[in-house]
Amino acid sequence: MTPFGTTPDGRQASLFTLRNASGFEVQISDFGGIVVRLLAPDRDQRLADVVLGFDHVAPYVDRSPFFGALIGRVGNRIAGGAFTLDGHTYTLAQNNEPGGRPCHLHGGNRGFDKVFWDAEPIPAAGNDSSRLRLRHTSPDGEEGYPGNLIVEVIYSVTNDNALRIEYLATTDTPTPVNLTNHSYFNLCGEGHPSILDHELTLIADALTPVDSGLIPTGKLAPVANTPFDFQTPHRIGARIGADNEQLRFGGGYDHNFVLRSAPASTSTPRLAATVYEAITGRVMDVLTTAPGVQFYSGNFLDGSVVGKSGRPYPQRSGFCLETQHFPDAPNQPDFPSVILRPGETYRSTTLYRFSTR
Repeated sequence: MTPFGTTPDGRQASLFTLRNASGFEVQISDFGGIVVRLLAPDRDQRLADVVLGFDHVAPYVDRSPFFGALIGRVGNRIAGGAFTLDGHTYTLAQNNEPGGRPCHLHGGNRGFDKVFWDAEPIPAAGNDSSRLRLRHTSPDGEEGYPGNLIVEVIYSVTNDNALRIEYLATTDTPTPVNLTNHSYFNLCGEGHPSILDHELTLIADALTPVDSGLIPTGKLAPVANTPFDFQTPHRIGARIGADNEQLRFGGGYDHNFVLRSAPASTSTPRLAATVYEAITGRVMDVLTTAPGVQFYSGNFLDGSVVGKSGRPYPQRSGFCLETQHFPDAPNQPDFPSVILRPGETYRSTTLYRFSTR
């Protein structure tokens, strides 16, 4: 554990390092559960940091577009900042306004990305060489959500160069829950100006199309014969400028993809995506138990933020693959439910596994 700077309210943040024998390394802050650094080898075994972010905690408080953070209670957008559950309507913070239409985004004004988590290194187990447990209790009424929610997240570094993230939660009152991590990746290394030549494969034959406010319409749309078809590998930049309404709404890719097959269990993730970068040879496989993944191509990065490398982050200098339940699920009865009830345990697991070609 090392110091990571002080937040504006005077609290000291800490950084925890997870590492395996080959040098694969991840650094995580107790503020926001943020993945601050991820050092992955290229085909010549040279390590580079492949996640966007900052060198100290202060910018994460007020200048970060969720770099590396844990997201909750509910990741992604909720239309109008409201939902009805068991006959009661709950009003949430409206902290995002795409297309001039207010909504609730990523847990609100003070979501899980803005809180201090109780952090505890734990002994290695199985194929994991280094682990960190984070705990947080979200009180009843926080950001408008019902119930006291107890959340546990376990970060693990495995001996086959994966970052494993396990999410668990329990509640005393029915409440929606959709936890994810919002890391921005660039397999050329943090500070490289573009991800458009990265090659992406998504194991998804449908997406949830959105309206001009980036809220799902409630329907599923096939990706075949559209710029959203990544069932076979395509460069991220190959079709990002196509004349397509969905791309115009998102300013590029900012959409939830419906993963093709359900996992065998909540503890057995299946392959959801693969990203390949030809210059370095880095490959990142994403495996998850979640039903969807939000592919975001860094459309709202604008060069105003300077990262760890000392270089600014221009548009599309990082991409996200946020494993998740579908956006606006509390208001969409045909989507998989995100309602957690007393006596149940929310469980979800995602791995970001690195290799080379």
